[in-house]
Order: sequence, then structure tokens, then C-alpha cells
Amino acid sequence: MNWSVGQVAKEAGITVRTLHHYDEIGLLSPSGRTSAGYRRYSYTDLERLQRILAYRQLGFGLEEIAAILDDSSVDPIDHLRRQHTLLTGKIDELQQMVAAVEKTMEARRMGVSLNPQEMFEVFGENDPTQYEEEVKERWGDTEAYRQSQQRTAQYTKDDWLTIKAEAAAIVERFRAAFLAGTPADSPEAMDAAEEHRQHITRWFYDCSYEIHRGLGTMYVEDDRFTVNYDSETPGLAAYLRDAIHANATRAGK
Repeated sequence: MNWSVGQVAKEAGITVRTLHHYDEIGLLSPSGRTSAGYRRYSYTDLERLQRILAYRQLGFGLEEIAAILDDSSVDPIDHLRRQHTLLTGKIDELQQMVAAVEKTMEARRMGVSLNPQEMFEVFGENDPTQYEEEVKERWGDTEAYRQSQQRTAQYTKDDWLTIKAEAAAIVERFRAAFLAGTPADSPEAMDAAEEHRQHITRWFYDCSYEIHRGLGTMYVEDDRFTVNYDSETPGLAAYLRDAIHANATRAGK
């Protein structure tokens, strides 16, 4: 069997002009012609075209493809193996690109205006988007959630680094007080709790004493938060909760 240039172009998803160009430069010359001079492509020609298009998809130039295909030391099976290896690598690369785009989309949905590389630089392995669906389901209709979305959407990488450094400093303040045996209802611990509340208010949403009490309770009742605080200092999560509650009581809330 043989095929016309129009049939080949249609099946391959390329233009007739492209096939004419490949013929003119000797990259893919049809095996036959009609009595009127029209190009006719054989099955072998189509196999060569398949290899050409695969290499083009991988970013090879036409001259480079011609040199590869015309290398008599490489048989068709070797070409297929090579293309399989290159395509598999390309697939892995594209999958990584897709994952990066998806992470960016998810970050945008939750109001984090960072690309994946910046997110990793700021948060490391702690993906800030991993609980977004849960957060949205639990608090999506609250004013606090809307405020947080609006504010964080404007933050740069430097803003997030500042937020992270401030939060770490507050936790260290709690840890030092806890390890020193300072009571959770002492002025020192309650002042740290108030700094924690103000930090949330400054960067995310208006954190009332009532909301702050709820956060303190969640630090103990939700294992994910408890582990975060207790991994290095067992008992720290409960200490935060008690200090937060004591601070709210001090404020008459």
C-alpha cells in the first residue's frame, strides 16, 4: 500500500507543506511517485516519519534528526529504544511541570502568592496547601477565612519569611518559659500568648480572644498540631493552650 501526501499529512497531523519541505531537504523523500509526478508514501516512509516527529517533539533540529536517522550503525529497534528512553524522560519532566502548576493553582486558591520553588524555600516539606479543602469546609464561610484569603494573596516571599520568623520566635518564647517551669498563667506566658494572638491578627485575620481560645484547644485536640509542637518538646502544645486560655481570661473574655 502507499499513500498520497494529503493522506499522510492528515493522518500525521502535519501540513502538506511540511512534507514537501522534508522532501526538499532530503529528510523524508517518498518512495514512489505517480505517472503525473505526485508523491506516494510507503509504509517504510511512514515509519521514518513517525521517528522524525518523535524526535521533533523531543526538541531535536531537522539536521540533527537527519544525522541520527541516516546513521547506518543504528537499526530501527535501536531508534525505538532511544526514543522510548527520551520520551519517558520527557514524560517525567512534564509530570513534574504539571505537579508544579497544580501546586501553584492550589496555592492561589488558598491565597498563597508563591510559586512552588518559593513555597519550598519558605515552608520546606510542610506544604501549606495540604489541608486547604478541610480548612475551606470548616471555615470557608467565616469572615476570618475571607480576611486571611485576601491578605495572604498579597504577600511576597519576603513577607512569608518574616511571618515564619516571627512565629518561630513566639514558639521559642513559649518553649523557654515551659522548660523553665514558668506557670502557663504567669504574666510571662500570658504575654507570649497575647503576642501570638496579635501576630495572627496582624498577618491573617482579626483573631478575637474567643477565636484564640479555640485555636489553643485545637493545638491539643488535633494530633497534627500537637505533634508539630510536641515533637521536640513534649507537653508544649498543652502549655500553649493553657497560656492562651489564661490570657483570654485575663482580658475578661
